Amino acid sequence: MDSIVVRGGNELNGQIPIAGAKNAALTLMPATLLSEEPLTLTNMPRLSDIGTLTQLLESLGAEITSMADGRVKAMSTHGKINHVAEYDIVRKMRASNLVLGPLLAREGQAVVSLPGGCAIGARPMDIHTNGLEAMGAEIELKDGYLHAKAPLKGLQGAVIDFPFASVGATENILMAATLAKGTTVINNAAREPEIVDLADCLRKMGAQIDGDGTSTITVQGVDRLGAATHPVVTDRIELGTFMLVPAFTGGEVECLGGRLDLIGAFVEKIQAAGLEVTETDKGLKVKRVSDRVKAVDVTTEPFPGFPTDLQAQMMAMLCIADGTSVLEEKIFENRFMHAPELVRMGADISVEGGTATVTGVQKMKGAPVMATDLRASVSLILAGLAAEGETVVNRVYHLDRGYEFVERKLSAVGADVERVKGQ
Repeated sequence: MDSIVVRGGNELNGQIPIAGAKNAALTLMPATLLSEEPLTLTNMPRLSDIGTLTQLLESLGAEITSMADGRVKAMSTHGKINHVAEYDIVRKMRASNLVLGPLLAREGQAVVSLPGGCAIGARPMDIHTNGLEAMGAEIELKDGYLHAKAPLKGLQGAVIDFPFASVGATENILMAATLAKGTTVINNAAREPEIVDLADCLRKMGAQIDGDGTSTITVQGVDRLGAATHPVVTDRIELGTFMLVPAFTGGEVECLGGRLDLIGAFVEKIQAAGLEVTETDKGLKVKRVSDRVKAVDVTTEPFPGFPTDLQAQMMAMLCIADGTSVLEEKIFENRFMHAPELVRMGADISVEGGTATVTGVQKMKGAPVMATDLRASVSLILAGLAAEGETVVNRVYHLDRGYEFVERKLSAVGADVERVKGQ
């Protein structure tokens, strides 16, 4: 397996281009199953997860062409559709479950393996299936597969009350509702920018959707959806990750394509910690205002709160902050696996349940560490930028699922970072 080697101590300056959002792209791609006409997505990130979902959609009957060095995906699902999403593909990535709603809405049936992904805690499918059952679907779990059938007249509009604001369930029900008969109301809907991006794309295809970005989304079903071209929204998690770079290294970086509206709660916290954020005509520019950042407390929450996907990176920064910080993880119950690896680098962290207490140290030291999940991977690389000596981050296949060429982007602004190919 590949590893990333980081030699800390360099000040970083320059521009870092931010890719299209992984979580948006993985949501938008299954929308091709809703229409016989072409869907073209631009500003696509070039990630292993995109390749996995491409493989899954092609196995279901989609024709997908990559252009512009992978930044454009032209998709069409106009022929016969296979309604079985096999385990060998779905196991690699949780977002694979987003084919369930579109297949059920268009084909009236779907057989989808229970999904995989990062081991960061329980993410049950029952909120998805309960919503679809409210629309008339019959769903049975057999041998690790969800077997779903719509009634003879297709899915019916319904009022769906989620017990919590699930991003994946909101996306699945939103797509299914576009072709359902009548009106669907999703209460306690997730409000993430990626859901707004999906709704924008579906409207271009002819869907009738109101309320996205709020906790109540209303969808009036239509008979068919058509063709569309849609740019993927900026990746707010990659954006936040690279905005933290000056906290570790000093200097100033400009994150190209960055938008404050995507990460407002995150920006408030890093400003309180001592980073200066300035809007430019190209994105967001960030620098550290003193020699050392300050401790801040962080609680992860659904959007528009502080993103759970930036918690690991924030913890890495707080390891070298002045003072003691408390991080509360409220989204996933198993998302502090990076803490022991940071401790190997000299961090002072104690974890109790969903709370981590971090007392900043003057300096961290390079060490061999293990990437436990996608966001933990990049947090260890960030820590390595500030550490004395050499940090070797192993098992970075996680990293490639969600970040485009991290080592290239950091090297371009002055970091001593390289990828070492595995045997």
